Amino acid sequence: MQIINPIKISYKNLMAAKFRSFLTILGTIIGVASVIIIMAIGQSAQELILDQVKGVGSNLIGILPGASDEEGPPAVLMGISSTTLKYEDLLALNKKRNVPEIEDAVGYVMSTVSVSQEETDLNASLTGTTASYIDVESAEITSGRFFTEGEEMNLARVAVLGNNIAEDLFGSSDPLNKKIKINKHNFTVIGIFKDRGSTAFGISSQDDGVFIPLRTAQKLILGIDHLGFIRLKVKSADLIDSAIANARITLRNQHDIDDSVNDDFTIRDQASAVEAVGDITNVLRYFLLAIGSVALVVGGVGIMNIMLITVSQRIREVGLRKALGAKNADVMAQFLVESSTISFLGGAIGIILGVVVSFLASVIIQSLGYNWPFLISIWSIAIAVTISILIGIIFGLYPAYKASRVSPMESLRYE
Repeated sequence: MQIINPIKISYKNLMAAKFRSFLTILGTIIGVASVIIIMAIGQSAQELILDQVKGVGSNLIGILPGASDEEGPPAVLMGISSTTLKYEDLLALNKKRNVPEIEDAVGYVMSTVSVSQEETDLNASLTGTTASYIDVESAEITSGRFFTEGEEMNLARVAVLGNNIAEDLFGSSDPLNKKIKINKHNFTVIGIFKDRGSTAFGISSQDDGVFIPLRTAQKLILGIDHLGFIRLKVKSADLIDSAIANARITLRNQHDIDDSVNDDFTIRDQASAVEAVGDITNVLRYFLLAIGSVALVVGGVGIMNIMLITVSQRIREVGLRKALGAKNADVMAQFLVESSTISFLGGAIGIILGVVVSFLASVIIQSLGYNWPFLISIWSIAIAVTISILIGIIFGLYPAYKASRVSPMESLRYE
C-alpha cells in the first residue's frame, strides 16, 4: 500500500469541509497552546524566583522556625506556622564564641499593616528587623539613616521607608522627620532606602516595605515574642559548613535539645534554599502542566467524535473503495491519516499561538519592571508535536477500525 494515496484523499476530504475541520482541530490548538504557555511561563517564573534567591548572596545562612526533612522544604514554606525562634536565639548566634565564622546576624518579623500619612492610607509590607539589616542585606540608604541598636533596644518609634512607598505616601515632598501612622501608632520617618528594583512574585520588595526596629514591631505592632526567621552573614563562603554546624549546636543548647531528631528549627544555606525553591516551583509547574494536558484530551475526544460522524457520512465512499479492491488496512490507514493530519495541524497552530502568547507575556511583565526571561524549550515544542500526533492516532483508531469493518454490499445499498 502506498502512503501517498491516503494522504491525498485525506487532504481532499479536509479541504471539502474547512469549517468542520477547523472546529475539529480547535480543541487541539487550545490544548497544545496551553501546554506551551504553561511550560514557558512556568520556566520563566522559576528562573525569576531562583535569580532572586541566588541574588541574596552566597555567604548567607537562613534559619527558619520549625523542623524539616533534610531533603525537603522547611515547614514554614509549606504554610505550617511555628514560633520556636526567639530574640534570645538571635543574640546567642551573634556571639563570636558560639559561631565564630559569622560577621553579623539579623532577625526578622513580617506582616501586612495599615500605613497612613494625612489623607493617604494604604496597606504595606512591614518588616521588623535589627540594626544589622543594612550590612547583612547590603542595603543602601539614599537619604537619612537606618535605626541604631539603641533605638532597637528602646522600642523606638522610627521607620525607614522603601523608595516606592515613600513616593506613595509623600509624593514629591521630603519624607524625612515626617510622621506616619502604622496601625494607628505614630512613627517618625528617619530614612529612605535606595531603589532596589522589583522582585519575584510572592517575595516582598524592599522598595514597597516599611522597616521598623524588631522589638518595636514585636511588642507594639504585632504583640508577639518570636521571630519569623534569622539570617547569618558568614565571613567567607568556604566557612558555610562549619558555621551551620556551630549554629545548629548553639540553637540546640538554647532550646535544650539533646537529639537532632527533636530539632525545632531549620538551617539552610543559599544552595539549599535554591534547591528547595526549585523543588516547589517544579511541583507547581508539573501540576499546571497536568491541568493544561486535560485540554489535549478534550481535543482528542473531539477528533474522535467528528471522525465517527465522518464514518457514518462516508459509508458509500468506503463501500465503493472496497468494491474497487481497497483492503481493510487501506481504509483504516486513510482514516488514521486524516485524524493524525487534523491533530498535527492543530498542534502546529497551537505551538505558534503558545509561543506568541508567551512572548507577549514576557514583554508585558518586563515592562512592569521584572527581569522576566522569555524561555521556550525545544523539548516542549517536540513533546507538543509528538503528543498532538499521538492523540490523532489514538483517538482516531476506533473510527478508523469502524470504517474498515464496513461491508461493501451494505454500504453500496446505503442511502
